[in-house]
Amino acid sequence: MPKVSAKRQITLPIAGCEELGIQPGDEVEILRHGNQFNIIKKQVGSAAGLLKGTKVNKAVSDEQSRQDQFE
Repeated sequence: MPKVSAKRQITLPIAGCEELGIQPGDEVEILRHGNQFNIIKKQVGSAAGLLKGTKVNKAVSDEQSRQDQFE
């Protein structure tokens, strides 16, 4: 069973990495869901086309669009 080191590092089990195709140097994303962390391997191009067809509202400035982040 993996343990958390003093530097908050965790070694992933080899079998799990092999199943998911995770290799040394790969980038992963860690998402929290309740009291769980989910590790997802990032893949080049996985977000391609995500914003296709999204229309820009030119009446809203970049600064205004980020205001919700601070309220």
